[in-house]
Amino acid sequence: MNKVTNTLFAAGLLVSVPVIAAEETMPDKPGVPSLGAIMGVSGINVSGYIDTSYNYLSGTGSFTGGTANRVYDRERNSFNVNMIDVTVSSLPSDGVGGLVNLNFGPDTNVNASAGTGAADEFDIQAAYVHYASGSFMAIAGKYVTLAGAEVIKAPANLNYSRSILFGYAIPFSHTGARMTYTVNDKLVLIAGINNGWDVLKESASDDEKTLELGISAPAIGPLALSGVIYTGNELGAAVGNRTLFDLVATYNATDALSFVLNYDYATQEDAVTVGQKAKWSGVAGYVNYKFTDTWRAALRAETFDDKDGFRTGVVQKWDEVTVTLAYAPNANVELRGEVRGDKSDKQSFLQADGTAKDKQTSVGLQAIYKF
Repeated sequence: MNKVTNTLFAAGLLVSVPVIAAEETMPDKPGVPSLGAIMGVSGINVSGYIDTSYNYLSGTGSFTGGTANRVYDRERNSFNVNMIDVTVSSLPSDGVGGLVNLNFGPDTNVNASAGTGAADEFDIQAAYVHYASGSFMAIAGKYVTLAGAEVIKAPANLNYSRSILFGYAIPFSHTGARMTYTVNDKLVLIAGINNGWDVLKESASDDEKTLELGISAPAIGPLALSGVIYTGNELGAAVGNRTLFDLVATYNATDALSFVLNYDYATQEDAVTVGQKAKWSGVAGYVNYKFTDTWRAALRAETFDDKDGFRTGVVQKWDEVTVTLAYAPNANVELRGEVRGDKSDKQSFLQADGTAKDKQTSVGLQAIYKF
């Protein structure tokens, strides 16, 4: 499932880690240019955001099997500084460049790759060398996944909370090399090889690589399509092949109304036990409507089938619906409020008193400042 906006997938992009464009701001003193303006003249872009929130959960944020049932927003009743994101990049359309994306805050402990600190509230979300020549582009280093309709960078998503598919169906990032060839404005081809799902350094016991193959049709009128396959050895009860198929379709019906559909299907050999093959799949749908330039509303509905309990620790079918209202008074600020309901066909949502229920509700308030 930058799994920034690396996603030719959520928005019809598919070639690079998503970078939020730097905004023009007033200098501290008249006549003194900002740091971003100074670096911009030299071809270096500096951008980022601050993500803060209040979160309420009716449950503990965990399944009865011990796995967290939310991606980032796990606090039961708390104000939070989720993430501070800083990106420095120089990505010329012809020649050599690079990108570094640094993250600070508790959310980083969730998407940090294996082999890095899991509790230090710091992560290098992406860091790669970039080369472009004509229709060809290549990156080498660490970068976000191509899979999924949602990304790590909060401003690029429609809702405050992340989807089930983002957290449980797909990876967050990869370390390796990716090549992109733009055939024309309607077809982009991608191939890559990496260390696997959220692995910074491959372990000695699993030194086989994961293959990445992607295709995107970013401009078929109002429709954009993208698909990617990941296949390679990953760790379950033992090391076995894991294969993921991910499809994303985006349809911009009007300037104000858009739809997104995301489908995932994956398998893992030697998953919960040696010799057992696990399967998981899911579908997520999104509707986003802009009432004005400052107000919008988004609806997300999805279902996830963890057929063997490999991804959530419980054999279950898990559904959720989220409604988000967002207000953006200017280009730098967005305020979001959401209500979410989760439902399982099992009593899997752990409660504070030790009991379990088949449902969980949450309320989230989010403030994002982009720079």
